[in-house]
Amino acid sequence: MTARILLATAFVAGAVAPAGAAPAAPQADVMVVGRTSVLAAAKVVRARAATVPVGRRRCAVAAATALAALDAVRRGGGPAYRLRDYGACTRRAADSTSLFVTQIGPDRNRRANGWVYKVGRRVPGVGAADPSGRMLRAGDRLTWFYCRAQSSGGCQRTLVVTPRSGPGQPLRVVVRGYDDNGRGLAVAGATVTAGGRTALTARDGTASFPPLVVAAVQRVQAQRPGMVSSFPVAVRAA
Repeated sequence: MTARILLATAFVAGAVAPAGAAPAAPQADVMVVGRTSVLAAAKVVRARAATVPVGRRRCAVAAATALAALDAVRRGGGPAYRLRDYGACTRRAADSTSLFVTQIGPDRNRRANGWVYKVGRRVPGVGAADPSGRMLRAGDRLTWFYCRAQSSGGCQRTLVVTPRSGPGQPLRVVVRGYDDNGRGLAVAGATVTAGGRTALTARDGTASFPPLVVAAVQRVQAQRPGMVSSFPVAVRAA
């Protein structure tokens, strides 16, 4: 699949709702990462059904879709976005399967680079407004990010942090980067923040911090040039 096709069909995989049943509006954790900065920090939103402007038309978007979640971010004060319709969207959500995000905030699609999303660690398998596939579920992590097409195919990797700690033990953070298909590898040279401290990951993708104090809660996150920032993860002293 070429990068252009990937961008034009930004996909999510999943389970079909019963015929005639309106999908529920789950709460999902959503983050929007632009070309050079995070445009919307991770935030829990409810992916409700919406009606969105597409040119001079207004088109329906089903609840529990990635586009419904993006619209919820916008309604909560997040960045505006623009759409293009490769089909014929109407006030019926079933007609909005070919809606395509062309811009979020200041960042527009350019040639093979542009907006893609992941549910969890994968670029999924139906359009962002397509209600016929797997819908968002409560607790899903949805990342909208500006894809920079790679010479090897697909987009840059997205980072995931896994904190590990025990009573009186140092906080150990493992950082891995995932490609479009959810294949991960250890990431060296990532900057990890935990509370007010920072550390770089070693060749095995790990960074260490002093033990957490009792009742302390720290937000752990990782960044690395050329990759998509991780979701922040809260860590509490054991």
